[in-house]
Amino acid sequence: MADVDLETHDGLAVITIDRPHARNAIAPTTMDQLEKALEAAVGARALVITGAGDKAFVSGGDLKELSALRTEDEAAAMARRMRGVCDQIANFPAPVIAALNGHALGGGAEVAVAADIRIAADDIKIGFNQVSLAIMPAWGGAERLAELVGRGRALMLAGAGTVLRAAEAEQLGLVDRVLPRADFDEGWRALGASLANVAAADIKRVVGGVPTEEAVAAFARLWVADEHWAAADRVLKRK
Repeated sequence: MADVDLETHDGLAVITIDRPHARNAIAPTTMDQLEKALEAAVGARALVITGAGDKAFVSGGDLKELSALRTEDEAAAMARRMRGVCDQIANFPAPVIAALNGHALGGGAEVAVAADIRIAADDIKIGFNQVSLAIMPAWGGAERLAELVGRGRALMLAGAGTVLRAAEAEQLGLVDRVLPRADFDEGWRALGASLANVAAADIKRVVGGVPTEEAVAAFARLWVADEHWAAADRVLKRK
């Protein structure tokens, strides 16, 4: 069975990590499949990454499989491999939402912060708790956490391995929106659909920081496109 599923509809791509026997933990095969799914999703106007079920988004690395890594070189190679996958998520050309259907712990939190936006069910927890295994975040998550909440808070959270409830994570800016469990699936799909528009990829680039002329050029390209004039005509006809 595949560890990772990809579905696309109306410009929205959804990648689901589906390893129920391991609480959606990341194994080497999962890394390979995630990379291929991300490559296949290019061209979508928005991307959602989520986990199967309602217990775990990603529960970290799969310790049963990764315990075979016993040398520093092997550990470093694994870290570079999954860090590269998280970089693919962060650099995806369209907006990326991490839909936290369940707990995002350790490496799962690192996957979550690689996305542009995090939307969470109200009963989930998130934490960079790698110190409970006497290790540290290795997939780029510590740096991205610092960008989101500040260096001091990042050190406090990851250094102590603090696990936060969804509402606490939202207060710190680690999670962008929290929804009741009953509304969660409908909520993240609605957000994904709303972002799957022709302008969102350019807005993502501009929000990330580009020179003024690049931002103006992006606006100008959109202005002359057929989609803009069709939308403008619809507005004018309503007046």
